[in-house]
Amino acid sequence: MNKLTKVGCSALCGSLAVISAANAGELTVTGGADLTFTSLGGGTTGNPFGMGSNITWKGSGELDNGWTFALTIADGNAGAYSASNINLDMQGLGKLNFNQGNSGNGIAAYDDKMPTAWEEAWGAGLGAGTKLVLGSGASQNVMYTTPKLAGTTIALTYAHSYGAADIADKTTGTTHDGSGRSYDVTININPTLGTETLSGLNIFAGASTIETLNNSDTSAAEEDQYQGVFGATLALGPVEVGAQASGLYTGEESTMSVYHTHINKAYAVAFNVNDDFSVSYGTYSTDATGYHDPDVQVGGEKIELSSWQAAYTMGGASFRVADTHATNANFVRGNTRDATTVSLGLAF
Repeated sequence: MNKLTKVGCSALCGSLAVISAANAGELTVTGGADLTFTSLGGGTTGNPFGMGSNITWKGSGELDNGWTFALTIADGNAGAYSASNINLDMQGLGKLNFNQGNSGNGIAAYDDKMPTAWEEAWGAGLGAGTKLVLGSGASQNVMYTTPKLAGTTIALTYAHSYGAADIADKTTGTTHDGSGRSYDVTININPTLGTETLSGLNIFAGASTIETLNNSDTSAAEEDQYQGVFGATLALGPVEVGAQASGLYTGEESTMSVYHTHINKAYAVAFNVNDDFSVSYGTYSTDATGYHDPDVQVGGEKIELSSWQAAYTMGGASFRVADTHATNANFVRGNTRDATTVSLGLAF
C-alpha cells in the first residue's frame, strides 16, 4: 500500500485548532494487475491472453468522538470506474455504509461464500449462465451493520430505487426501470460456544425483497421479486469446507418464454498446504424452474459447474490455475464446456 499524502489544516490561531483536527486524514492507494491465459475446450478460444488492472483509492479520518470514516473508490480494468462507498464506523453503535456502483452490500455479499484457492467455480474463466443473488447490492444503497454480539452480526440494506442509475450529489434520479424499493437483511453467526473446534464455524443467511411498480411498462415483472440464501463454512486447521443454497424469484408470472425461479447450490473444500500454497475443489449449480409453457419447455434446465484450483504466493506475486467443467451451459442440454485458466497476479 502506497501512502500518497497526509493533509491537515494548520492552525492560524487558537480558534482554528478544532478545525485542524477534524480535517486531518490520509489518502492511500493500492492496486494490482492480472495476466491470464485461458484455453476453452470444445469451443473457439480466439485470443487467449487477457489483462486486468485494478486500483483502489481510500481516504480516511477520525472524528473528535472516536468515530472513523473512510471513502473508497475502486477503478476496474482500463481505469474504468467500478464502485465507491463511504463507511462510518460508529464504534459501539455499529457501522453505516453508503454505496454506489457494483457493491457487495446486502445479500450480494453472500452470493458465493465457499472456500476457494482463487476464484468461485463460476468465476474462473468459463461463463456458463449461472444465476447469483444480488438484492440491493445491485443498486445505490445504504447498509447498517450491528456491532458483533455473541459472535453474531446483522446487516440491514436499503435501496430507494432498485435498478436506477447511480447519481452524484445535489441531484435526483429521474427515471426507473419498473422496480421500486428493495430491502435486504443478512446475518452471520460464529457460534464458538467457548470451544476451539467451533471457532472456525460461520453460519450465514439472508433475504431480499424488490418491489415491482405495477404502473410501469418498463419491466417484465408483475409481482415483487424475492431472493434468499443460507449456508455455512467450517475451518479446521488447514482444511475449510462449505455448503450453501440460494434462490431467486423474478416475479415474471405471465411471461411465456422465461423461467421465473432459479435454485442454486454450492459445495467446496479448500486445503492450505502451507502459508504460500493452497488447493481447492468447488461446485456450483443453477436449476431453472417455473416455465409457463410446457409445450415449448426443453431439457437442460440445470447448469452444473465444477472447478479444481491451485494458488501459490511469492511475495507480491500470485500464480493461479483453474480447470473448470460445465454441463448444460446457458441452460442448453448437452452444451458441455471446459476451460483451463492460468493467471499471474501482481499486487502493490
